[in-house]
Amino acid sequence: MSKFYILLFSCFSFFAQAQHEGRKGSFYAFWGYNRSDYPTSDIHFTGSGYDFTLDNVVAADAPTPFDGFTTYFNPNLFSIPQFNLHAGYFIKDNLSISLGWDHMKYVMVPDQASHITGNISAQVSNPAFAINPIYVGTYNNTPFTVASKDFLQYEHTDGFNYASVELEHYTPLWNPGIGKLELEWMNGVGLGLVVPRSDVRLFTLGRNNYWNLAGAGASVKTGLRLNLTRLLFFETTVKGGYTNLWDVHTTGQSGDHAEQSIWFGEIYGALGFSFGRKK
Repeated sequence: MSKFYILLFSCFSFFAQAQHEGRKGSFYAFWGYNRSDYPTSDIHFTGSGYDFTLDNVVAADAPTPFDGFTTYFNPNLFSIPQFNLHAGYFIKDNLSISLGWDHMKYVMVPDQASHITGNISAQVSNPAFAINPIYVGTYNNTPFTVASKDFLQYEHTDGFNYASVELEHYTPLWNPGIGKLELEWMNGVGLGLVVPRSDVRLFTLGRNNYWNLAGAGASVKTGLRLNLTRLLFFETTVKGGYTNLWDVHTTGQSGDHAEQSIWFGEIYGALGFSFGRKK
């Protein structure tokens, strides 16, 4: 019986190696769309006249409704939805390194219940701005409703961008012997930077800020890649990660910013192309 398992393992090892021959030194790129999800997180706001933290803030993504050629397949608009763009290089037949841009979106749910700790003065920001007096005071884990009308609107919708370097390993799962058709299991790890474009209104003061390097993060992923031909493949992947944002732009005024740690999960489907693979 032990000889059988040795033979079985040897056959599988040969199969795994054989299916990857000729891929070392080749390139690939893919484009796809995602849905993302976020657990609650704390947001710390600081600036002239205020320093406070909102606890367990609830947020969601903001997918563009699928409308075919109007947006998703329109060359002028297809980057508006939540998208994924990656390009990679095979350093071994079963191992690649890639650069990626995951364009997710993060929107704080308006008018939600939270808790607040810190202090808010009557005059905030620089230059000074008078706020609604009902928010002035010192708080210590105080129940608080985050009113969107005159307290806070907060989102990374242009977007919550995760730019990463990732290492991927591929394991063959299925090969029917029809052309280059092959199903692979992909696992990967990554490190990245967060470059959001944050649209914030704090005490009614704010704007849709420009992109900025706001933080960094790390991620893991697993998925399936279906190689349809030598050049064309489809990939679906689940990814999870942690990001630490130490400089979120808020009101646009001097000294005003926010800090936040965001865990994220996303699932995406993508269509890709391979280049330079040996026949």
